[in-house]
Amino acid sequence: MTTPTEPMLTGYLRSDGRKGIRNLVLVAYLVECAHHVAREITGAFRHRPVHLLGFPGCYPNDYADKMMRQLTTHPNVGAVLLVSLGCESFDKHGLEQAVRSSGRLVQTLTIQQTGGTKTTIAQGEAWVRDALLSIKDAVRVPMGIDELVIGTVCGGSDGTSGITANPAVGRAFDSLVDHGATCIFEETGELVGCEYHMQDRAATPELGQELVDCVAKAAHYYSVLGHGSFAPGNADGGLTTQEEKSLGAYAKSGASVIQGILKPGDLAPTGGLYLLDMVPDGEVRFGFPNISDNAEIVELISCGAHLTLFTTGRGSVVGSAISPVIKVCANPHTYERLPDDMDVNAGRILRAQATLDDVGEEIFNLVLQVAQGEPSKSEGLGHQEFILTYKSFTAKGPACLPNTTNILHQKH
Repeated sequence: MTTPTEPMLTGYLRSDGRKGIRNLVLVAYLVECAHHVAREITGAFRHRPVHLLGFPGCYPNDYADKMMRQLTTHPNVGAVLLVSLGCESFDKHGLEQAVRSSGRLVQTLTIQQTGGTKTTIAQGEAWVRDALLSIKDAVRVPMGIDELVIGTVCGGSDGTSGITANPAVGRAFDSLVDHGATCIFEETGELVGCEYHMQDRAATPELGQELVDCVAKAAHYYSVLGHGSFAPGNADGGLTTQEEKSLGAYAKSGASVIQGILKPGDLAPTGGLYLLDMVPDGEVRFGFPNISDNAEIVELISCGAHLTLFTTGRGSVVGSAISPVIKVCANPHTYERLPDDMDVNAGRILRAQATLDDVGEEIFNLVLQVAQGEPSKSEGLGHQEFILTYKSFTAKGPACLPNTTNILHQKH
């Protein structure tokens, strides 16, 4: 492997200093009433770097506004077309200004003012066509591994997930952290019972207590809802208890020191390992914290994730808009059934065909290949799933973030 400072990658330099591994045009609808028009515009550019996303609600909150601002100015994004109906409450002018201030091309089309569905689609297609031409010659500049942001999530877990794919991703995370990258794991509702393990790995005692509190909040939230993260599909796949699932999910974090806690839309101030707290703050009022795996992927992307490592035992075929998803398959039988959708066969570990270190290194190397432009399986198949709902968060306290003058990368 290379040294932590060797720039073995290239990326698209953005005005805030971050670098993207893709150079996309986003078409973003600002209310569900504009979804069809935005989808039709995007559909004219199938197999080209044009992605669709949006917010369905007519009345956005601070969370939705922050998420849309972070997503439309993500380093993988080069230009943005906003599609508005016209009477929704989303602050489209503020969003447009945020995108323009970031140095990206941006245009807003308002359906009620442009003549309706057909004319808006036609104007949107023309704008996207011009935007693709404008950004296609963007120059890639040297990019170090320490500039990468990588997320991880699990979905469709089964009895093999916690002993193959998840710990293999943990090994890859440790290598990436050793190279100075930012790595983010999440879903505190699937870490119930692991909070004191995380506390022992915290960079400071204060952060350790915040980690415990994050998991307690998640446990309370799910308890009030009468819902947990243990699904019937998990049981069908051989998982026996919530504790077993939690320990398996926890394994994705590896063994590095935990440097801090992020909330959706927050950017890590340094490299290292971070927990994403995705359960809303305050009273329980928004329903299930994440109604699908893609909601978690979107929140990781809002924190700057260039790509996401998605572990699955039962099998999941989803990808994501904006950032590639790499599928790490835990179960060898699932890999054999879904070879076109899976990037890594971690199930080889069960058959003594590879070790955790072998698969961890394979994942590490694949991260670099995808970062350099090689499409992941879901990306190549055109998967661009996206979902954004309502939530509410309060600002982090100082104990949640590292002291940037004293960052530790050693492992316990």
